[in-house]
Amino acid sequence: MLKIGEMTVHLINDVTYRVDVGGAFGLVPRSLYARYFQPDADNLIPMVQLCLLVQTADKNILIDTGYGDKVPDRMRRILHWQDHNGLPRGLAELGITPEQIDLVINTHLHGDHCGGNTRYAGDAATIEPVFPNAEYVVQRREYEDATHPNERTRATYLAENFQGLADTGQMRLLDGDTELLPGIWGLVTPGHTPGHMSVRLESGGEAAAFVCDLASYAVHYERLAWMTAYDVEPLVTLETKRTWQQWAIETGATLIFVHDPKRPVGRLVMDGKSPALEPLDVPIFNLDPADYADA
Repeated sequence: MLKIGEMTVHLINDVTYRVDVGGAFGLVPRSLYARYFQPDADNLIPMVQLCLLVQTADKNILIDTGYGDKVPDRMRRILHWQDHNGLPRGLAELGITPEQIDLVINTHLHGDHCGGNTRYAGDAATIEPVFPNAEYVVQRREYEDATHPNERTRATYLAENFQGLADTGQMRLLDGDTELLPGIWGLVTPGHTPGHMSVRLESGGEAAAFVCDLASYAVHYERLAWMTAYDVEPLVTLETKRTWQQWAIETGATLIFVHDPKRPVGRLVMDGKSPALEPLDVPIFNLDPADYADA
């Protein structure tokens, strides 16, 4: 776990899977990205799916909910799933029941980040919230894009993950940067999607940021020109990273990278004229970065 002032942050890996390196690194040449991730014979590299449980004196806040359990078997095979259902197992190990979650922050509504919002009820057909007493929040722009998908986005914007929550009023739509609870900010960080949100935590003079898909891997944060092929607006991603890169250097904030199995947590420092991530050794449920040292 991490301590950020008076906040406690638990990192939980929901699932480990493998993706085509072309999706993860886009236009970056193999000779460059291979220094950080070496694809296997099928051109695949590992990704993890981190979710955060943030605990204050009286609140349990969940940031992202992972894939959940509604993913069809065919998709699990395509993604080479392993060690899945980490989020519910991790919460249980911490002694937290779904009913005890007060707030769920969806950074965006791609299926890998919000699939765990809901589940099938006992009849295997009805969709119900996994966290029945929580308020769910997401940016209004993100919700509008998710409810009007196009040919590129419709495979990841799945209505069963969010529509019912919005219809019943359990999901609140945000209009821009919002302090959700004291010291917990949902901040619009566009590029991956126009309504993508990162989460900044501040307490006791310390700061952390769950940057999410602003930088899927730590190296994406170090190098402004590197980004995934999944980004809807890549040049916007670049400029958003420029701002947040400077913030991270100036504040010494702890940074958490949602998909990175090798350097999931660290601080950004200047190495000569270039920014570099200094990894931090933070325990993560369902993930041991040492397992991916040679990936």
